[in-house]
Amino acid sequence: MKVSDPHDDHRGLALLREGRVQGLEPIYRRHSAAVYRYLVVLGASREAADDAMQEAFLSLAQQPQAYDPARGQLGAYLAGIARHALLAQWRRQGREVDTRDEELEQWNEERMHAPSAEEQHFARHASEALWNAIGQLPFVFREALLLVDIQERSYLEAAQIAGIELNTLRTRVHRARTRLREALNQASPRTSDRPSDRTVPGAPPVSRARGS
Repeated sequence: MKVSDPHDDHRGLALLREGRVQGLEPIYRRHSAAVYRYLVVLGASREAADDAMQEAFLSLAQQPQAYDPARGQLGAYLAGIARHALLAQWRRQGREVDTRDEELEQWNEERMHAPSAEEQHFARHASEALWNAIGQLPFVFREALLLVDIQERSYLEAAQIAGIELNTLRTRVHRARTRLREALNQASPRTSDRPSDRTVPGAPPVSRARGS
């Protein structure tokens, strides 16, 4: 399998700016999968995700000069356009999505650079319960968690995609991790202190024979 080359972006953009549509192909090959996954995890149907993703790449092909490399990575730019396209779809369908925070917490910069309990807990719980809990988060928290913890984008790039200030993105990630930890703790069994009954992060469930 060919490894994606960052220089594909530069070559593709140069061709698009010359009016040569074939420049879109290497850019699409490099970024389409990540943009599509982002939309699906946000809650888009496969059809809606495909439509929003296509709209993002079409927008780039039609207006390549609108992308400014000084403002961020091309992948983040495309994801941001796709996000707006998806939200527009939902609004046309009458689906209300709250993209604002109800409140903002004071952010402690030191906590950003040291692994927190939320981050450690998140890393240990790659399971179906985790994804179910993520799906129950409010849109703005789910999006922040997806961008930073799932897609492993930088805070700056994630803030660009979501169209928010950097400190707001940091706060949303912190609050999302906190809510996620609380949801997973509530879902964990607490009925016995026996070691065999305890939930071990990442381990399969213990099956027990039951009488009829």
